[in-house]
This record gives sequence, structure tokens and C-alpha cells, in this order.
Amino acid sequence: MVVVGTQTNSPEPLWTPCRGRFRHADEVHGGGDADRGPAARTDRLVVMGVSGAGKTTVGQALAAALDVPFVDGDDLQPAANVRKMASGTPLTDEDRAPWLARVGEVLAGVHGVVIACSALRRAYRDAIRAVAPDAVFVQLDVDPRELEARMRDRRDHYMPASLLPSQLATLEPLAVDERGVIVDASGAPDAVLARVRAALSAARAGG
Repeated sequence: MVVVGTQTNSPEPLWTPCRGRFRHADEVHGGGDADRGPAARTDRLVVMGVSGAGKTTVGQALAAALDVPFVDGDDLQPAANVRKMASGTPLTDEDRAPWLARVGEVLAGVHGVVIACSALRRAYRDAIRAVAPDAVFVQLDVDPRELEARMRDRRDHYMPASLLPSQLATLEPLAVDERGVIVDASGAPDAVLARVRAALSAARAGG
């Protein structure tokens, strides 16, 4: 699905207003590669989704393809939040507030960056946009059964699989007035990256 908005702080709109329904990225044909020009260097992309969706893997690959820095939002979490999640306790909105503000600060401080951040609720994305208003979100959509299998296979990650149901319950998909794309993130990382780039290219072209 593709969601398109209007980029701020740009002399010409890079993201045009959305008209109509969400569309799955697989419905977009001929989007082509995302061209990299001076204006594209201002892209501030947030790869979002629940744990196990592939935010870090896809985010790193996307950043490399676009030749911009990558930041893992997990590295921006306060130590107290990491300890809480490692114990199997979901974070509260109060816990998340300083983390989301930090994500926004990192986005706003770089002209061209990809950050992996769950950003599950609209309110969390609003908090990021309050600091980085031109942020564009890439939501990775994966079947819950595949997510569970991925999380069981993980090693050395503080997020236990027991928190997946609470994350899925918290997730609020991107709305039509939010800048971003929703992409099927099942399958191999290379295939997911191709879908993401095609969706972003189609969004820039007006979908």
C-alpha cells in the first residue's frame, strides 16, 4: 500500500497529496529505482513496524542503496527502557516519550538518513514529526506467524517473542494523511528492499 503526503521545507513538493485508498506496493508497476539527486538528500526516512518485521535489515540495506547514514532506533533507547523490555515488560507512553524525541532530533539533524524505529502508534509518529516534520515512514508489513518464527530464531536481542502480541495490538497502520508507504516485508531482504524502493519511487511520482 502507498500513502503519499506533501514534504515540508522544500521549494517543490517531493510528496504529493494522496487521493483515494491505500494501495499495496505490489500493485505499483514501473516505479523504477529511486533516483538520487540533491533534493532527495533531504529525505528523512523511518523504517517502522513491530519487532521482527526486519526494520534493521531493511533499513541498513535502504540506507546503503541511497548512500545515506543508517541509525538503529534501538541504540537511542534509554537504558531503563532496554532493561524493562528485556524483562518482558511493555513500555508505557511515558517511557517512550524521551526516546521518540531523540529519534526526531537525530532525523532533524541530518540531511538524508534512514532510522529503524517501531513507531507503532499515530501518536508516536506525531511525536517524531513534531521534531522532524518532513519525516517519511516506511511501514514493514509481515504475517504474524512469520514474525513469531523470526523472533524465535533471533539471538542476542533484548526484545522477547512474548512481547509480540502486545506490539501487534498497539500497531496503528499509517493513515492516508501520513507521509509514507506500507510494504509487504515477507520473503528475502533483497525482495523487500526492491518493493520499498519501488513504493517510494511511485510515491514521489504521485503514485
